[in-house]
Amino acid sequence: MTRRTIATDQAPAAIGTYSQAVAAAGTVWLSGQIPLDPSTMELVSGDIEAEVRQVFRNLAAVATAAGASLDDAVRLTVYLTDLGDFAVVNRVMEDVLSPPYPARATVQVAALPKGARVEVDAVLAPGN
Repeated sequence: MTRRTIATDQAPAAIGTYSQAVAAAGTVWLSGQIPLDPSTMELVSGDIEAEVRQVFRNLAAVATAAGASLDDAVRLTVYLTDLGDFAVVNRVMEDVLSPPYPARATVQVAALPKGARVEVDAVLAPGN
């Protein structure tokens, strides 16, 4: 199986030993994105909605670099430090994704990198 790594400067650079995304066997696996501004590598300021919107901008940039879009998403995993923010995630997803929506899991976690309140990863199946 051939793997191709995906990278773009339109999303935050990896801050560890991982790729922004990997394409293999017709599927693109996007690493988790937190609400970092790619130009400063700092968390965006504002409320949880600002953070969630930045996360989806980052995911969209990586999807575009892979020749796909978030409309190709078949699976998302959302990590929240407070499940009370779940409704905000749903509202933003309605704005940035088109039906049919991808499968999704949402998990509350104790902490996320850099003190973020949200992280989302995705699996894309372009052309399906």
